[in-house]
Amino acid sequence: MSRTASRSRATKETSIEVSIDLDGSGVTDISTGIPFYDHMLDQLGRHGGFDLTVKAVGDIEIDTHHTVEDVAITVGEVFAEALGDKAGVRRFASGRYPLDEALIDIALDLSGRPHVEWHVEIPESLPLGTPAFDPQLAEHAVASFATSANITLHVEMVRGRNTHHIIEATFKGLARALRDAVRVEDGAGVPSTKGVL
Repeated sequence: MSRTASRSRATKETSIEVSIDLDGSGVTDISTGIPFYDHMLDQLGRHGGFDLTVKAVGDIEIDTHHTVEDVAITVGEVFAEALGDKAGVRRFASGRYPLDEALIDIALDLSGRPHVEWHVEIPESLPLGTPAFDPQLAEHAVASFATSANITLHVEMVRGRNTHHIIEATFKGLARALRDAVRVEDGAGVPSTKGVL
């Protein structure tokens, strides 16, 4: 059974096309017009083992917020669609993920109940890249993705000083936890006493 999905989203602020293959090999093709965000989405696909394509055009001359949010929502929606009924998935995953001095804890549940706990103190920092990615948007991107994907997600920073490292460790950690949670275990049904997720 193919676990793939694609979706287009168009508003007055953005035009987005996303496709995903949860059983891919980590091949990505990302273009949002925001190089730092492209780098983070590349981490999501590459370390998640997902084939991920994101093509977005947005009003980044005004602000990068609209593009970051709308892309995260769309990626979350295609992730949820590709999961289907979640039969056989491991469902839960957690881990502690380092990048140099930064250390991030991730725990998630493909529960069908969107909830995000974000406990990450982003240091005062200049925006990253050109056009600029405001580091404060990292929380919004992760939360928008998790909410649209119907995931319960906890993100906690254990330590960190460098803004780039903190955000990148978060995206890599999220990717690895998702990779573990979506793994299908032979002979398993939907991992819930309710019978549905």
